[in-house]
Amino acid sequence: FRAPRGRTMAEFLAESRSHGWPSFRDAEVVWENVRVIRGFADRLTGGGEAVSMDGTHLGHNLPDFKGNRYCINLVSVAGRPQK
Repeated sequence: FRAPRGRTMAEFLAESRSHGWPSFRDAEVVWENVRVIRGFADRLTGGGEAVSMDGTHLGHNLPDFKGNRYCINLVSVAGRPQK
């Protein structure tokens, strides 16, 4: 995941705080590293489990009125300090 893309850092942080998880959108997903596994119930909602390409659980896709929202466990997020 790379954020923010298509929105400001303030918007990214506000959405993440409101949901209690780092919340990413489709434009912020690095699809070479992530896939979404859909179970039976997920077919109805469009959601699913977000996992790394080797299958490590990262979080969940919880779509809302803006589109796909990937709520990712904080321990799965690595950041880089600002220079």
